[in-house]
Amino acid sequence: MTGEPPEPALRGEWRVSHADRDAVVERLNNAAAEGRIDLDELDARLDRALTAKTYADLTPLTADLPPEAPPAPRQPLVVKGGLHGATRAGRWQVPARITAYGGLGGAKLDFTQVVCQLPEIELDVHGEAGGVTVVIPDGWIAETGGVDPGLGGFRDKTTSDRLPGTPLVRVTGTGGMGGAVIRHPNAWERRKLRREQQR
Repeated sequence: MTGEPPEPALRGEWRVSHADRDAVVERLNNAAAEGRIDLDELDARLDRALTAKTYADLTPLTADLPPEAPPAPRQPLVVKGGLHGATRAGRWQVPARITAYGGLGGAKLDFTQVVCQLPEIELDVHGEAGGVTVVIPDGWIAETGGVDPGLGGFRDKTTSDRLPGTPLVRVTGTGGMGGAVIRHPNAWERRKLRREQQR
């Protein structure tokens, strides 16, 4: 006897990695965006994906989905506040480049519930009249030296404590008249996140 554990007889018994779970999470989000599964089912499958231990746990979550086409290059995301404002929040696909315009109603980008494997995100903000608010999770950091404060100003309320595997958000642009801010979640947002996680 060598004392080594026996090899699993089937691939399904092998332990999965963080990358394996994240790949399934991304596929499920894409399927929901295409209308293949509804939001309730998405939430249920995401919960199972994030707690999966083996390939046998993960495989059923995408077994009824067609094979994915090779990924197209990700286009920059443009968020425009317009007259009534615009918000990106919850679980959403984060591209490597984002441009946010405050418009008259303001724009908000909330990254606190996203799954993001990118090492870096380029974020170009233009506060205009309504302003731009960016909320990043604890453990993410921002580089904001390339922002012109404009008339409304620019505030960086983030910490410099970066967790391994989290992206750097490189911010450029201008605060405009309405100003721009990048920060971590406030007390109300933290309570909301805890309620979401308990569902």
